[in-house]
Amino acid sequence: MKIVFFGTPDFAVPSLDILIENKFDVCAVVTAPDKERGRGRKVTFTPVKEAALKNNIPVLQPEKMNDEKFIEELKKFNADLFIIVAFRILPEEVYTIPKLGSFNLHGSLLPKYRGAAPIQWAIINGDTKTGVTTFFLEKKVDTGNIILKKEIPILPEDDFGSLHDKMCVIGAETILETVKLIESDKAVPQKQNDSEASPAPKITKETCLINWNNPAEKIKNLIRGLSPYPAAYFVNSGKNYKVFKCEISNNKNLKSGEIFQDKNSIIIGTGDKALQILEIQPEGKNRMAAADFLRGNKL
Repeated sequence: MKIVFFGTPDFAVPSLDILIENKFDVCAVVTAPDKERGRGRKVTFTPVKEAALKNNIPVLQPEKMNDEKFIEELKKFNADLFIIVAFRILPEEVYTIPKLGSFNLHGSLLPKYRGAAPIQWAIINGDTKTGVTTFFLEKKVDTGNIILKKEIPILPEDDFGSLHDKMCVIGAETILETVKLIESDKAVPQKQNDSEASPAPKITKETCLINWNNPAEKIKNLIRGLSPYPAAYFVNSGKNYKVFKCEISNNKNLKSGEIFQDKNSIIIGTGDKALQILEIQPEGKNRMAAADFLRGNKL
């Protein structure tokens, strides 16, 4: 079975690796174009492109997915299956090319959290479990028939970074199992129940702004769900401060947004309890422990 793999970031690399390790014929990889980064404008490859090149797999990097030249090039591989992991939306003329169809790996238990940021929103909303889903692509995003689901607990200490890394691993295992089901003609796709769907929209700067009138638990979950990137933040004296880690404090009775600080701790009032800031990043500086920040700064 010939496979074309579509993916761009680190999240997709374990899924590509597991296919290669299990001797599946990945005949091509489609990823985002190279970018110039940093002061020296050095050209960098996507993590998926780097993984493909290490394994001598041809790489396609179209600017537009509906480009006729790209589509013709894609057809020449005569692939049986397209696999999509953390990639942009594919037009119908692309995902209908392979005879066995195209399936996507999504970072939630569909139909819950359809959209661009399912991992983040599961934590922000205080969920205690999430998972990954493979499903066949259809016109409407994240609505196709489900092939497999794998559940994973969200631990109290998890943030976006730690959960993302766990889901990379379980996602790769689910990709492998899904391909084997399709190859052996044992896949039994299940229709999604649209009435159970919930949105997971793109994270914006407005999403990241902390509202100290909210309850402490809600703010803590926002911080967890956005750490380490892009990070929740608040504004103090005209400057932005990112927060990466916090804990609920029962030691202080503070009004919403009121700040207590001493040599070692920063505690801020919320809509009910108080939050102790454990890791902070002042504008233009590096991330640091609150105690280190307080050695030369204060709010």
